[in-house]
Amino acid sequence: MKIAVLDDYALASPRLADWPELGDVTVFQDTITGIDLVGRLLPFDVICLMRERTPMGADLIAQLPNLRLIVTSGPRNASIDLPAARAAGITVCGTQSRKTTTSELTTLMMLTLNRRLLPEVANLSAGGWQSGLGRDVAGLTLGLIGLGNIGAQMAVIGRALGMDIVAWSPNLAQARCTEFGVARAESLTDLMARADVASVHMVLSDRSKGLMDAAAFAAAKQGQVFINTSRGPLVDTGALLDGLRAGKPAMAGLDVFDVEPLPLDDPLRDADLIASGQLLLTPHLGYTTEATFRLFYTQTVEAIRAYQAGSPIREL
Repeated sequence: MKIAVLDDYALASPRLADWPELGDVTVFQDTITGIDLVGRLLPFDVICLMRERTPMGADLIAQLPNLRLIVTSGPRNASIDLPAARAAGITVCGTQSRKTTTSELTTLMMLTLNRRLLPEVANLSAGGWQSGLGRDVAGLTLGLIGLGNIGAQMAVIGRALGMDIVAWSPNLAQARCTEFGVARAESLTDLMARADVASVHMVLSDRSKGLMDAAAFAAAKQGQVFINTSRGPLVDTGALLDGLRAGKPAMAGLDVFDVEPLPLDDPLRDADLIASGQLLLTPHLGYTTEATFRLFYTQTVEAIRAYQAGSPIREL
């Protein structure tokens, strides 16, 4: 059985799980698209996906006649065309996931930006010393755009840091806000006007794509820090860059992007905004921790073994 492990940027899979007995395993560290992807994947019976890094749409599936099993990290993957896979007789399985990694990174980005950590580190590394003042988050208002699992975790963390919490999403019920002891904003612009830190925790859909647009950023409170650790297309990148240059928001931290890995010529790689401390970019670290990847890869191996034994597990 020929097995492909895709998009393992850190080459973590060989050391986090026991692969050798499964068959002929090939690990790819890079992401490619287009016709080259078909050529790369054509020989394989099994494809192991890392989240949505390589989409498996109907067109691609149709061009992979040898494919018998797809295993994705996590319990769901919207970038897999499940009906197309089923129609082609391909089994699709998932893994469990961990729930705290993204909220931890969001908190780290919030503190890093508010305390001007990176500009001050750069000043010290260049031979200087303190050059500005950060701000405490205690007493500030944390605005949560989405109050699902991760948003609710952020409400708990924010309260522990002494922040007031306000939340909004298109279908957010007052009962959900009451459950977590947060105020409910009347609209997205209302939340943006009240939040010293605005953090996005929404699922990407046709309705939510481009949710954070020019109107949202124009409403941003003076000095606001904006953070997106959910999905890149939730944010209108051009509107965000225009807003940063106009000071609304004052700073932004992004862990997710429209295209990943982020192209070298992407407008978000703005050297001036980054050097000034206004813009913090991280390479989708929200779920990339040792414990999470160990779970992903050990359960991927379990899924392949179960399929080989004729009893697939965690089918999607």
